[in-house]
Order: sequence, then structure tokens, then C-alpha cells
Amino acid sequence: MSLTVIVITVMIIYQSGNCFSSHKLKNANKKKVSTMTEFDYIIVGGGSAGCVLANRLSENPAHQVCLVEAGGSDKSPLIYTPVGMVITVPFSFYNWQLNALAQSTVNDRDVYCPRGKTLGGSSSINAMLYIRGQKEDYDQWAALGNEGWSFDDVLPYFLKSQNQERGASERHSIGGPLNVADPRSRHCLSEAFIKGAIAVGEKDNPDFNGADQEGVGWYQVTQKGGQRCSSAAAYLHPVMDRPNLTVMTNSHTARVILEGKRAIGIEVVRGITRRKLFARKEVILSAGAFGSPQIMLLSGIGARDKLEPHAIDCLHELPGVGENLQEHPDVTVLANDKTASSMAFARPRGLARGIGEGVKYLRKKEGFLASSLAESGGFIKSSPAVERPDLQLHFIPALVEDHGRKLSRYLQYGFTVHVSVLRPDSRGRVTLKSASPKDKPEIELNILEKQADMDCLVRGVKRVREIIQSPELSRYAGKEYLPGSDVPDDGLESYIRDNANTIYHPVGTCKMGSDDMAVVDNSLKVHGLEGLRVVDASIMPTIISGNTNAPTIMIAEKAAEMILGNNQPERHFEEGTEEVTEDVTETEEIAV
Repeated sequence: MSLTVIVITVMIIYQSGNCFSSHKLKNANKKKVSTMTEFDYIIVGGGSAGCVLANRLSENPAHQVCLVEAGGSDKSPLIYTPVGMVITVPFSFYNWQLNALAQSTVNDRDVYCPRGKTLGGSSSINAMLYIRGQKEDYDQWAALGNEGWSFDDVLPYFLKSQNQERGASERHSIGGPLNVADPRSRHCLSEAFIKGAIAVGEKDNPDFNGADQEGVGWYQVTQKGGQRCSSAAAYLHPVMDRPNLTVMTNSHTARVILEGKRAIGIEVVRGITRRKLFARKEVILSAGAFGSPQIMLLSGIGARDKLEPHAIDCLHELPGVGENLQEHPDVTVLANDKTASSMAFARPRGLARGIGEGVKYLRKKEGFLASSLAESGGFIKSSPAVERPDLQLHFIPALVEDHGRKLSRYLQYGFTVHVSVLRPDSRGRVTLKSASPKDKPEIELNILEKQADMDCLVRGVKRVREIIQSPELSRYAGKEYLPGSDVPDDGLESYIRDNANTIYHPVGTCKMGSDDMAVVDNSLKVHGLEGLRVVDASIMPTIISGNTNAPTIMIAEKAAEMILGNNQPERHFEEGTEEVTEDVTETEEIAV
């Protein structure tokens, strides 16, 4: 499909007024900048977790809730048209475009870390795959001392969030805000991958969130009516008109304000203004595995040796802040499609096909514009000795290299298979680049530091090569572009060091637990402080076996229930505590 066709199509949808009809996105309150400085709850980060919290905590009209998001509005056809991610992931429109430091484990390359810069956070630019992980992942959390976080404990919150279009069952529910649907695009190459994997011995699995995750099949997606169902679409926009909910966009949180060992509010930088907002009950950090530790460190919460180089006073020593970073290391196999059935940009056949797909999407919200790109895939074992799947595969019926930033690949017909290690042993960290809240954090991913992770990836690439050579897929597959037919199996480690990336699932940097490096307890309260919680993927003590969006929403659902059950005492603050560096423009909007 032509990139031009994608842009023209989504703009037509936008102009026709149909782009957001499935979600009924509401206009935010068009109010001037509020003079309010006091709220019951202040939520920092309007992403996968923050939107859930904003909805649940504001259900009680007696609670004044403020959601503070550093990015802007999500009301764009590039976000709600699923295949628009081919633009939002490589480019900066709705993306912070973070980069991890170059490290020797990946031959001194920067590693790209796209994160959503808009309401909905990364759920507004991700591949929309609905995956919970494996039962053992959560049982391990509980075994580490986190009571209440076993699989049986968290399943009710997955169910609470879900509206499964297939209907209710023991492991699925209907009626929740997050719509889960079967794909509306089923490319012939994606189907050939499934059949090919089964032919070489993998299981057929119609439900990766059922009793057994192992196998290959079609991914279910967080879409509704062929459009993206982000956390913002599911949870925030339907309640945006609540008078007790204030949403601040384009607002960077500079720090959490501490009064002794209690968090009492935050300082926000918005354009040329700097304000203090106060929380009568709690401040909740939901800025993600990179953002939440960065804000804590900016606030003087963390290890002293991380703060002193930036002249930040250590107000609360907590050495685990920013440590324990985990990601799914990922590498791709790219092959030519000799039948020209795949989606290619700016090729005559691809252009003609793209126009037809655009018309199909306009009429029925079906076809490739509704695609998650990673339409099929699965969870497999890297060897028979492994007890449960330790590799995830994503199949894309197009050539995608360097996160879609190598545009010349779009001129060729082909397909891409991602291979990811589900439970890596390697650990990284997040620190500060400077004391400025507008500077990006310093990220050390450290992927592939442990040889076991490399060995697992090598076995995964070998298995993908076997699948490609199956009769079902080999009738499409031509030349192997990457690693390349001239790279033998014993040369794969070198290829992986040169090309490995991540699959955009950072977790663990404010981990839950009771050991010396834990940041929050099992109720997600920050150790040693009152009035401060962290609610996002950073609290995961160990990474889950799969895509992290649905688990992050589950964490927020569970956290909201814990917060509302606490009945915290209210605190009140004296008038005149707002601090502004410049006059606020009277017509500046606080909401989307």
C-alpha cells in the first residue's frame, strides 16, 4: 500500500466526520485554565494506566480528579485508523522517540524506544494486540512476596476491563470498556505463516488468552468497529464531560512536591507557565517505565549517587528507582515475497491494491487499513526442554526494517517475522540526563547482556527459518533478505548483535516488592512515603510473557479498587500556594 494512500484515506475519513464515530470521542471541556490548585487525586500520565485511573477515580462525583499528560490530543485519524501506526511509530507526531544509550551488547548501537506522546500513551500508537501473558508470570509475582498478585487474583481485573466480542466465558467477559475483537484484516501471507508453523509442528491456538498460551494463530486486537480502542478511547473520552474531572495536556510534571515524607502535590510546566497542584489524598505516577522513575528522581526520590551529579537534593533514599529495567529483546527475519501478494509502498500493484483497500475501509472499516500489521504470530518453545513458551513471534505481511524507518524496504514485496525473548535475564536501568523535566531520560537497556537471552534468540531465528521453508509459506517466500541466505546458523549471533532491538515493552523500573531494591509495596504505595503511588508497567517485578498493554490496564483497574477502598483522610492547603513564572493566557485551554 502506498504511504500517500494511507494519508489521503485517513484525511478523507477525518473530513467525512466518521473517523471517531465508533468511539464517540467527546470534546473535552473547553474551559479556560482553571484556578483550581487542589484536587483529591492527581494522576501523572494519561497513558494505558492513567486513563483507567481517571475514569475509575472520578466515578464518585465527590472526588476531584486531575489527569496531567505531557503529550497532546489523540484526536487524529493517524491514531484511530489502525494502520496509521506505520507513521506514528517511526515519526514524532505522537511519539517521544526515545533512544537508549549505545552499548556493547548491541555492538554500540542506539536502540530506538518509541513511546506514545498523546492521550492514551503508547496504547495510541501500538499494534493493539490483546495479550495477558502466562499464568505463571503472575504466580511468580506472588511468590516474590507480592500478596494479591497471583493469576487468580488479577484475572477478575482483566475481566472487569474487557468487552470480548466473541462473548463471555471462563476467561473472558463482556461489558468492560476495553473492546477486544478478532482482526478485520487477514492477509493471505499471515494465514500462510500460521499454516506453515503448524506444518512444522507448532500447535494451532485460537485463543492466546485461554487456558494455554502455546501455539500459533491470529492475534486479537483492541479495536472497536475497525478503529483503535486505546485506553483513552475506552476509558477517558466517554467520561471527559464529568465536572469533577480535569484533563491537562501538554503539561510536563517537573517534580512531586514532598512535605517531609508525604507527597502533597506536583509542580507542572506548561508552555511558559509553572504551577503547583495539590492533592488532598494522593499523587499517582502513571508515566510509564521510563517516565515514572524519571519524575521520582527529579523529585529527589531515589539513589543519592544518581541525584548528586544533577545537584538534586536526595529527599528520600530509595535505591531501586530506575533499576530492574526489563524489555523483550527482538530481532527480525525478512524475506522476499515472490508472488507480490504482500503490501508494498509505491509499487504499481501495491498502489492499486492500496486504493482498493482504502475504499474498503471507508465503506466497512475492514481490510488492510484496519490491520494491526502483526496480524498473526504465536508463542513457541525454543527447545523441547523448555516447560512453557519462551519466544513470541509476530508476522507482518510487509517488509519492515529499523522500526519502519528504512523507507527503501517499502519499495519491495516481502514479509517480516519478529522473534522476541519472553522472559529475558538481562536487566537495565533508567537515570537522568539532567535536572530538566523536558530532557529525555537516560536509558540503558542492556539487552542481550546475558548469553542465555542471545542463545534463545538464535534458536528462535532458526525455528523461523524452518517455518519459512514449510510448503505452506515457501510457495510465497523468495530470497531471505535478513539475516540473509549467506548467513549460516552459526553466524546468527553476530547478526543479532548488529540488528537486535526491542518490541516496545519496557517494565520494572519501580518494581513491586519488599526487598531492598523494591520501590512500591503490593498496594503500589512508594516505600517510606505517604500519599504517593506508582501505577503502570514500571511496578512489574518481572516482565510478563507477551505484549504489555492489557496487563498495564489490569494493574490500573486493580489499583483503582485499592485506592478507593482506602478512604484516605483529606488534606487541605492554604490559598495562594499556586506558583506561576509568567502570567497564564486567559484563553489557554486546560483540556484536549
